[in-house]
Amino acid sequence: MTRALVLGGGLAGMLAATALADTVDSVVVLERDTFPDAPVPRRGLPQGHHSHILMRGGVEAIDELLPGTVDLLYAAGAKKRGLPWGALARGPEGWMERIDTDAYLLLCSRDLLDHIVRRQVLRDGRVTVREAVKVLELTGSASRVTGVVTETGEGQERLHADLVVDATGRGSNAPAWLTALGLPQVREDVVDAGITYVSRWFEAPPGTKDDFPGVMIQMTPGTGKPGQGAGLLPMEDGRWILSLFGSRGGEPPNDEDGFARFARERHHPIIADLIARATPAGPIRTYRNIPDRRRRYEKLALPDGFVVIGDAASALNPVHGTGMSVAAQCARLLRDELAGGGLRPKLTRRVQAGIARINGGAWRLATNTDQGLPAVRANVRLQGGALADRMAARVARTGCRDRDVINAVFGVASLVKPMTAMMSPAFLLAVLRGPRKPALTAEQAIAQFPEFGDLLPYGASDRPTRNTA
Repeated sequence: MTRALVLGGGLAGMLAATALADTVDSVVVLERDTFPDAPVPRRGLPQGHHSHILMRGGVEAIDELLPGTVDLLYAAGAKKRGLPWGALARGPEGWMERIDTDAYLLLCSRDLLDHIVRRQVLRDGRVTVREAVKVLELTGSASRVTGVVTETGEGQERLHADLVVDATGRGSNAPAWLTALGLPQVREDVVDAGITYVSRWFEAPPGTKDDFPGVMIQMTPGTGKPGQGAGLLPMEDGRWILSLFGSRGGEPPNDEDGFARFARERHHPIIADLIARATPAGPIRTYRNIPDRRRRYEKLALPDGFVVIGDAASALNPVHGTGMSVAAQCARLLRDELAGGGLRPKLTRRVQAGIARINGGAWRLATNTDQGLPAVRANVRLQGGALADRMAARVARTGCRDRDVINAVFGVASLVKPMTAMMSPAFLLAVLRGPRKPALTAEQAIAQFPEFGDLLPYGASDRPTRNTA
């Protein structure tokens, strides 16, 4: 009988468990926390109080791993919003025209997402969960991991496994576990712009339309000033979540007056005007100490029988919104590699190399932005410089109203197109030519969205025809 152990029962862990189920006889998920029976917050997931999004690439990966899950999410109230068709968006260089592209987001609370994914995974009798279990160390040697040592209220236990997958998130102890087996310290790349998140849930006001688009305002790097932004997103059960974020020196406040003031100052008072009509549904919560951190396990002579996935391998600050989607794509890669030959020698090094390739694309996108923020701290050489910053600004400025540019940018950002999509002749020509239309004013951008209805003191035009030209 073959057995796999998955350390951590969050989204990455549950998706890894389902990826393993067709290859081994049993999968045991070891979770330090306890799971609620309903989609409600849990103690071991403090970031669950803040906004979460699934990019199109992550949605498709989850639906491949767990067919029917995405339909269940939509049935439970998750929202699908196109980019930038389905959301009023302001990029780093201006307000975006309402253009229909291939990119989209799935929006729901982290509690709902985890609950439905966990329920779907555990329908498979080959996957079981042990809750309130702390993993102390790996067993085996520098060439082969054979299991783990755990601790519960009843004492310690050694569990054998043919494969161990670490999905314990940012706080993973894998670096120490591996050095205890005789391996060198794993290289860790860090880019820290000092991002702080401050979030609050709201009950949407009466009269809110089901297709309420939300508002997304991105940070602007390269100005010498702290980056600041905001996202007001529709969620299930008639709720909104507002997350404010800022880099070092520009952190959003977490008091009532400061929270509202920060929202009002984000290029236009629309977010403040919207939440003034809504009812707070919880306290203002802060989330900080979330740098971009990538552990380079693919550069180690990693022992057979051990894989690191999700935020335990690469964790980006949540502003970029790619963490869950990358984890889903890495779980799909694990499934595909196992389907190609099962548990075989050097499998884990091959899997870890594939995970590194997936993580690498998201890492480049995130750090290209974060390195342009002031007072950034990094232990790796940052790419680009002034020329790259100017090029990025030109891409963002042109993309506000150019379909070829914005389709490529959002295709890459939503993890369905490779970085090379931003090297096509049409893309490069459009960027070199620059904007062909004047920038939208905030009022013009807002007027594209009649879905705001009567929630604003300023109106919107009749519903526009989809712009695909």
